[in-house]
Amino acid sequence: MNLIIDIGNNCTKMAIFDGKKKEASFRIIQFTSEIMQKFCEPYAKKLDKAIISSVSNIPLFVIDLLTHEIPYVHILSHKSILPFKNEYETPETLGSDRIAAVAGAYYHFPGKKILIVDAGSAITYDFLSDKTFKGGNISPGLSMRFKALHNFTGKLPLASSTITYSSPGKNTLEAITAGVVNGLIYEINENIRTFENKYPGIKIILTGGDSGYLRERLEYKVEYMPDIVFEGLNYILEHNSKQIPDKYKDHS
Repeated sequence: MNLIIDIGNNCTKMAIFDGKKKEASFRIIQFTSEIMQKFCEPYAKKLDKAIISSVSNIPLFVIDLLTHEIPYVHILSHKSILPFKNEYETPETLGSDRIAAVAGAYYHFPGKKILIVDAGSAITYDFLSDKTFKGGNISPGLSMRFKALHNFTGKLPLASSTITYSSPGKNTLEAITAGVVNGLIYEINENIRTFENKYPGIKIILTGGDSGYLRERLEYKVEYMPDIVFEGLNYILEHNSKQIPDKYKDHS
């Protein structure tokens, strides 16, 4: 069985895969050794591979626990063996979450043109053409836009997508919410329109923490795939572990 750990900007997500099937998953904001051990405990004797994806520093307790308990551990980086060609000019700066999402898209739709819209802390638009990652765009995510208006102005309150609003807004909170939410929706719709015009028949995948909130508000049909990063990480883990002869499989 495979242990998948995805450490993001605001939370950590973990999953257990048995082959290609996800058996369990959870997400947590305050990630601790105790929480990690409790999640893994029911599967501890069956876990033989693990992968870690992190957009920041990996906590030492994660490395310590995995390398002592699991035979094969892979830390995702630009040096990982990927199932697709990467044409990004600065691969060392490409976020591991973006790599995983592209791998998941390729796993589900090999040989297709795909735009992956990942609506998390940042919004990323990543383009996979056939078997080649061509690059993408990055812009602020939903919560980052709300925080920016609050933190970089003198009087604007901190709004959120939970506020009921009309457009135009009838008060400042409504005005901020309408501006941020509608602005992001317009942005996503325009990105999708541009890619669909240029590449007719392109697959559009929507994922990320805010994707559930956004998907019903978009003008275009999308493939809603909230587990695409998990699936991509599992795919990369299997792909890399097969490259190493059994006698060399200690830790990587």
